[in-house]
Amino acid sequence: MSLARLFDLSGRVAIVTGASRGLGLQIAEALGEYGAKIALVARKPGDLEEAAAHLSALGVDARAFPADLGAPGAAETLVSAVHEAFGRVDILVNNAGATWGAPAEDYPEKGWDKVMHLNVTALFRLAQAVGRDCFLPQGKGAILNIASIEGLVGHHWSRPGTIAYNASKGAVVNMTRALAAEWGPRGVRVNAIAPGYFPSKMTHAILDAHGRDLVDQTPLGKLGGEEDLKGAALLLASDAGGHITGQILAIDGGFTII
Repeated sequence: MSLARLFDLSGRVAIVTGASRGLGLQIAEALGEYGAKIALVARKPGDLEEAAAHLSALGVDARAFPADLGAPGAAETLVSAVHEAFGRVDILVNNAGATWGAPAEDYPEKGWDKVMHLNVTALFRLAQAVGRDCFLPQGKGAILNIASIEGLVGHHWSRPGTIAYNASKGAVVNMTRALAAEWGPRGVRVNAIAPGYFPSKMTHAILDAHGRDLVDQTPLGKLGGEEDLKGAALLLASDAGGHITGQILAIDGGFTII
């Protein structure tokens, strides 16, 4: 099979959460460029419609599905709506997430619960719903979880505490491995990307305060950019990555190797 066919996503449908901007929209652009139809998911309808219009202008069949993934039953409702709209689901990109900064000794229960619920529980519930209702019955599917290098390494003492975020992303890392092992024999691949520091709404505060230091600690000497997740996402979502499962790929300019 040619490389072009291995990367081709024509006829496939991808759900991308947290897709109205930033990393989620970047990944949606990549999958859409290679032929996937995209179900864009986020909480704010206005932002989603802008994202859908942006992708449509690039020739991508993209539709907005506003949803609060932390709400009870949201995963099942979303999967049903996407399946009804497109007739199938082939790829799930779990990108939606939250963070909360506070010293560990003062970390509020409210912050812990919010971060863990969205980053771990809601992520699993959506993977569970897509797997049960779409991937397992059709004997094929690809899940791409967005973890973080904060789930792979310790948190530097000089930066604001994000203990729940770190713990949640560590959970995503091992959930990816466990789910890949369980569902691999049934044709479902599960991998994760662990981004380093990318400019985004979630990271703007730490980049404003520590951006120069973070760049200096990165071997490639730069933050992540608007194209830097695309190749990895396409590989892991397509048949080009057909023998890759249970893997965590750090995309961090080498930040975690020193």
